[in-house]
Amino acid sequence: MSRFWKIALIVIAVVVVGGVAFRLLHKPGEAPGAGNRHARQGQNGASPGAPGADGQDKDNAPVPVTVELTAKQNVPVYLTALGTVTALNNVTVNPQVGGQLWTLNFKEGQAVKKGDVIAQIDPRTYQAAYDQAVAKQKQDEASLATAISTLDRNQKLVANGYVAALNIDTYRNNVNQLKATVVADEASARSSKVQLDFTKIISPIDGVAGIRQVDPGNVVTTTTAIVTLTQIQPIYVIFNLPEQNLEAVRDSFQDGADKLEVIALDRSDAHPLDTTGGLQVVDNQIDTATGTFKLRAIFANPKSALWPGQFVNVRLRVRTVSGGLVIPAQAVQRGPDGDFVYKLQQDQTVAMQPVAVAGEVGDSHVMVSTGLNEGDQVVTEGQFRLKPGSKVKALKPGEVPAAPVASDGKKGKGGGRASAG
Repeated sequence: MSRFWKIALIVIAVVVVGGVAFRLLHKPGEAPGAGNRHARQGQNGASPGAPGADGQDKDNAPVPVTVELTAKQNVPVYLTALGTVTALNNVTVNPQVGGQLWTLNFKEGQAVKKGDVIAQIDPRTYQAAYDQAVAKQKQDEASLATAISTLDRNQKLVANGYVAALNIDTYRNNVNQLKATVVADEASARSSKVQLDFTKIISPIDGVAGIRQVDPGNVVTTTTAIVTLTQIQPIYVIFNLPEQNLEAVRDSFQDGADKLEVIALDRSDAHPLDTTGGLQVVDNQIDTATGTFKLRAIFANPKSALWPGQFVNVRLRVRTVSGGLVIPAQAVQRGPDGDFVYKLQQDQTVAMQPVAVAGEVGDSHVMVSTGLNEGDQVVTEGQFRLKPGSKVKALKPGEVPAAPVASDGKKGKGGGRASAG
């Protein structure tokens, strides 16, 4: 490298170092003597963090919060579970005789009544068999009448010696034999009539018809499924509860409570599907694999809101607590030592009050068993700005704090300028 370039590099380095030093010693936009004024402001005690500044006023201002009273009321205690809707009766209709299917007298999805004729099988063969059985019965009845008449006539002739006693025994046995034959004919005729009646397929229950399995014209047998009928009014809901709830359920079920109330809700718990339910059966064993026991409730299902195979949320009321303490659920906070609420004191400050939650009350409230008394005020909104001993401004639910007055803001600003000067 030539001597010229060495000198040029040295000059450039000196200029760069000089520029950096100048920027460090002289901050942009700061007038000479500004540092001295800041020092004097610190000595005069008029810094932004000093008493009387805006930040200090804001820290001491009461925190607006919403409070509500702790109230007593009768609280129903519910147990919740996931349940499955099951039909009261589910019948697959099969013919009881074989033959050609003439008609189907229902529509798929139609409600049918017990005793309705839902299908017709060709009855001609069975009608002929019935007529033949009736004719045979009449023939044997005529033979019986003749035998009885013969017996009567010969009994009158025995006394005169015209008929041997042995012949009378034969006539009498013939009458008895024909009587038995007539009885057998009557049974045969009834059997044929039953077979004839089976050509009309009758609904055995009140229910809803499913999708048909055959069409008119098909030849059906006793193993052919015609349709499945499902009874949905009333209807069952089967659900499981943990075994630790067994004692409470059994005690309530046996202590004069003929029907524990059961409510079926949709999967989101948004609204009840049917409120007519009652507990019907508690199963006789606990499932060792899951640690649960099975229960069955029955619902009237008047609007057919429950459908077989449907999953629903079940709410079983086991008892009612008289005079339970109820607060809004949003008042309860979770801390390292458990649940607590901010309780309003007489001096308009708040204190952390540990509570024990005994259960839910509807969708928005909870019942507490310890920690509060009737009439205590608890904070339901604004807890995130609180700490024990915070000064608060209590507001009613839905009440909005008043807006700050404009003159107060100007006064605060003016005071700041005077202190700074």
